[in-house]
Amino acid sequence: MLRIAVPNKGSLAETAAEMLAEAGYTGRRDPKDLHVIDPANEVEFFYLRPKDIATYVGSGALDAGITGRDLLEDARMPGATEIEALGFARSTFRFAAPAGAFADVSALEGKRVATSYPGLVDGFLDRHGVAVDLVPLDGAVESAVRLGVADAIADVVETGTTLRQAGLEVFGPAILESEAVLIGAPVEADGLDTLLRRLRGVLVARRYVLIDYDLQASLLERAVAIAPGIESPTISPLRDPEWVAVRVMVPRKTVNQVMDELYAIGARAILVTPIHNARL
Repeated sequence: MLRIAVPNKGSLAETAAEMLAEAGYTGRRDPKDLHVIDPANEVEFFYLRPKDIATYVGSGALDAGITGRDLLEDARMPGATEIEALGFARSTFRFAAPAGAFADVSALEGKRVATSYPGLVDGFLDRHGVAVDLVPLDGAVESAVRLGVADAIADVVETGTTLRQAGLEVFGPAILESEAVLIGAPVEADGLDTLLRRLRGVLVARRYVLIDYDLQASLLERAVAIAPGIESPTISPLRDPEWVAVRVMVPRKTVNQVMDELYAIGARAILVTPIHNARL
């Protein structure tokens, strides 16, 4: 059986569980369950702390897992590799310090930097040739400078409101653009390709919708230029030989603009249908 690590709590857990369910897998019904077997799909799920998943997968104890890119890099497990970005739980890691204290990352040389992700930050600074005194903290680090335990911090930055309230501002390049990822063990296990194909199907279903519409055949080339689809639209004849029915996949985020443009050139009976899963 394919052995998969799944986050047991936190921001990753709920969406990861939903994604696996949409991919056809049977997950846990009781949030206290730590191990679930899905015999129909020949997989075992192990519900673990998100921070530990890269360690279990990188050691080869488990075959695959869903975790954050930040947690993968923080673990610094050479055996664990990112296979696929999953498009949720996005975050950005940045350095922050009192306004005007540092112009660039190189100015951190020899300074104290507080963070909850020492492995991630240390790896970034190593690549930039900057040596600092890391101050590992568990949880919020915004008060570290004010309380005198650090000269700067490295943390997740969303709107920057929390940093400004602490009298800090970001500086230097982003440390990491993170999101949920599927990771794999050093040796690829049987069944991993099926898991990956299913998850990609869910991603496609979330990003695209189907549009059906009727159109005069003479306008077909103009319509295809507006909505070309993944490969090519499906064209079907109608009872009136001068008209055709068209079905095409369109990115969900642009569907209303596409509908407006199709209507403007003469498309009618335009219908939008969600996609529940897909294989491309």
